[in-house]
Amino acid sequence: MAAIGATRTSTLPGRVRLGYGSGSVATGAFGTVPGLMLLPFLTDSLGIAALWAGAIVLLPKLWDVVLNPIAGRISDRTVDPRGPRRPWLLRAGLLLAPCFALIFAAPDMGSKVAEAAWVLVFFLAAATAYAFFQVPYVAMPAEITTSYDERTRLMTWRVAILALTIMVAGASAPLIRDGIGGRDGYRVMGLVMALVIVAGVIASYRGTRNAPVGTVTAGAGTLGEQLRVVAGARDFRLLLTTFVLQALATGCMLAGVDYLAGDVLDSSGASTVLFVCFVGPALVLTPVWARLGERIGKKRGYVASSLVLAAGAMLAATAQSAPAAVVFAATALVGVGYAGCQVFPMAMLPDTAAADTRRTGENRVGVYTGVWTAGETLGLALGPGVFAVVLALGDYRSSTDGAALQPGSALTAITLGFSLLPATLTLLSLWWLRRYTLGAAEVDTTEGGDPCLRQPPTP
Repeated sequence: MAAIGATRTSTLPGRVRLGYGSGSVATGAFGTVPGLMLLPFLTDSLGIAALWAGAIVLLPKLWDVVLNPIAGRISDRTVDPRGPRRPWLLRAGLLLAPCFALIFAAPDMGSKVAEAAWVLVFFLAAATAYAFFQVPYVAMPAEITTSYDERTRLMTWRVAILALTIMVAGASAPLIRDGIGGRDGYRVMGLVMALVIVAGVIASYRGTRNAPVGTVTAGAGTLGEQLRVVAGARDFRLLLTTFVLQALATGCMLAGVDYLAGDVLDSSGASTVLFVCFVGPALVLTPVWARLGERIGKKRGYVASSLVLAAGAMLAATAQSAPAAVVFAATALVGVGYAGCQVFPMAMLPDTAAADTRRTGENRVGVYTGVWTAGETLGLALGPGVFAVVLALGDYRSSTDGAALQPGSALTAITLGFSLLPATLTLLSLWWLRRYTLGAAEVDTTEGGDPCLRQPPTP
């Protein structure tokens, strides 16, 4: 029988939680900076039209949607003394960093087509490496603990570190770009963020070396057969649909930060303030959401945090007329909800995989997380793409120096793309979440033993 967890105690050592959570330094940097900076880089530095820029941002992520389940199946079948997941953290993570730096390092080729192709090729390479890092990383919690509540505590560490990384990377990336200026600013920013990714990769690899891991027996059948099994898992399907729609909402807001700051609020420095307001609350409130989830359940906690996020997004619709302080406060309210909207679904994902293993005796965690990260990737990728369409509908004017005067229709498009569109998507996602049924009784297997469990050797 496949082991889905690795400990029958109710808690994991703090060093394991910290070690696992540190992987969010890499995922946070890669997941945030392209969503925040790549579309403005294409439209306002390379002079690429908004629709074409949106396509360049979207295409590598669509490739990831196909690749992620394959990466999950490969990690399920990896045989290594370090476990099936940890080797991929190092292999893929150290490839991700240089590919990321090269995205923003396009030389002046005198051709928009050539420069756009450079960005597309290296973003595609980075997305490929990221798939083989992210999928095994997300699969690990289902295998290192069988406790329903411990998964929430583990995700608390992950989300807190993720929030810190998003805030630091998201706030500093525009500052680095603006401090140096021009395309050189983007190049230096890309290099700095690549070093941040390397730090997260090494920390997560070393920090999980003593994490308990079950003896994994991969699920039988072809990838297509396993995907059909996963697609038939009702609770997983409902949770994934909810999360993808919310990832789309988040992607729209991330893509809109730079435009809202520079064009609507008329302050390039406001992008850093907006980002701190968005992510800062998660540093304080992530443990609060986790404790609330232990009292009222993960599903109810997820609903509550989603409603808070939607309320903040709707308030941000006043950006064209309200004082900047109101917009910052609305963004902070979004951040309060965002913290819970990260903790709860990430803690519920391993529950759905554990329920499948408990029912079938086979481990499809890699396939589950591959499909999950494919959905998350699709949502986050579609966000900038959808936002680019909104810009085009508003007659946004691209340039090579970011100094084009925007018409009122473009300012309205930026505002709505940042506020009412994400709010609507978040509220819509709750239609699926309301039918989710898994609770502790269905997935918690902390009582009893499993002879398949082992402690991996320290490399």
